[in-house]
Amino acid sequence: MSLTLSIDAMGGDFGPEVTVPASLDCLKKNPQLKLILVGDEAILRPIMAQALLEFDGRLSIQHASQCVAMDESPSKALKNKKDSSMRVAINLVRDGAADACVSAGNTGALMATARFVLKMIPGIDRPAIITTLPSIYGHTHALDLGGNVDSSAEHLLQFAIMGSEVVKAIEGIENPTVGLLNIGQEEVKGNEQVKAAAKLLENSHLNYIGYVEGNYLNAGSRPVDLIVADGFVGNVALKSIEGAAKMIGTSLKDAFNQNIFTRIVGLIAYPVLKSFKKRIDPRLYNGASFLGLRGLVIKSHGGADVLAFSTAIQLAEIEVEKNVIQKISEQVELILKERQGLWQSTQE
Repeated sequence: MSLTLSIDAMGGDFGPEVTVPASLDCLKKNPQLKLILVGDEAILRPIMAQALLEFDGRLSIQHASQCVAMDESPSKALKNKKDSSMRVAINLVRDGAADACVSAGNTGALMATARFVLKMIPGIDRPAIITTLPSIYGHTHALDLGGNVDSSAEHLLQFAIMGSEVVKAIEGIENPTVGLLNIGQEEVKGNEQVKAAAKLLENSHLNYIGYVEGNYLNAGSRPVDLIVADGFVGNVALKSIEGAAKMIGTSLKDAFNQNIFTRIVGLIAYPVLKSFKKRIDPRLYNGASFLGLRGLVIKSHGGADVLAFSTAIQLAEIEVEKNVIQKISEQVELILKERQGLWQSTQE
């Protein structure tokens, strides 16, 4: 199966310094993959000259004269940067020239542009950001991680429906468990938004297991395949996890570098520490999907290195191969029909 991805080559903190080598690594690993690198051709062509020959027919450049800054206002980017590498890469998905877009650019601008260009799946009100997080059970999926704030109960149900389809497709889990992030597991806890969402989830076809607390994102008492939250709460939780991981890594490094004896202990423990680092390495979990759009967009961390950006590209490959957008669309359409039928029966 041949698949084509458009890459926002200018996006992120490092631009082509990261996006180009990461793209070439992915081309080497997947002979079915085709990539269109979008950006300033005057910058890209010299550093890609040899690769364009090596991957002739599988690698190309699409010129874009503008670039969206990492701190640029989403509204200004949408209005004034119509020929940005981000916008052109998304346009390629809309026009059918690419199956998905991958960008490490400004999250707000990417979301606004993707929503404007690709439009929403009928029945879905807002897009949501989903990613994979390491846990003591392997990993879990969580959304929304910053796409929306002040989401309604209905929105949280929509997020759960979309997230479940992603987990089914990527993990091959027939009936993934769904938990709703809350400040406690008791029914009486939580705000009105969460309580209302819980009722909707309880009456849905989803495998809803109830409220889960923040520790379930990484180390709950049992595994949860999908954890649903409002974007404000989800993003705070995600950043907290990232900060804690960085603190642990820095503290361990400092502890083993205190003196000659701790350095010796560090050398002895090195194989264990290396395995631990690999298991929680955020670069291996890089890449978040924008769900709810009529096209596939993958957001990489802005500060991603080559390995991390490669991970985001590989996530796009998987979601294209698993036909995630179509599966979400079909499931949403089915649920809308069921709801319409239920409503009609109550009117008769």
